[in-house]
Amino acid sequence: MNFDEFTGEVQHRLELPATGEAVRAIRATLMTLGQRIPEGNAEDFAASLPMEIKWYMTGAVHEHGQRFDWSEFVERVAEIEGADRPDAAYHAQVIMDLTSTLVPPSDLRQLRDMLPESEDDENWGKLFTLVDADGGDE
Repeated sequence: MNFDEFTGEVQHRLELPATGEAVRAIRATLMTLGQRIPEGNAEDFAASLPMEIKWYMTGAVHEHGQRFDWSEFVERVAEIEGADRPDAAYHAQVIMDLTSTLVPPSDLRQLRDMLPESEDDENWGKLFTLVDADGGDE
């Protein structure tokens, strides 16, 4: 899958009127995810993505391995994307679902292992809601 196919698929799944909005959602989600995980893990996870998409998790991130919870993740994505929190959370879930079809299952498992899942509202498992609904890597 190349950059145009990836952004087109995100635009279609999110029913966005313009490609620029899809790119903004992708950039916000993957940059913020890249900030949360260590640099080497971001490189590994993004290796199977189109080069322009990979850059959002790697080259666009100045500080990897930051510690923040799901709520802060959604807040950061919403701010970068210029969307409200519920839309930003859903966009991130859709982007993670598409991304999960491109990365090896072992890289997806490694990502999930870095993001704590719990019963409370700070559950990173919410990022994988659509992945799990599709059968995911479980």
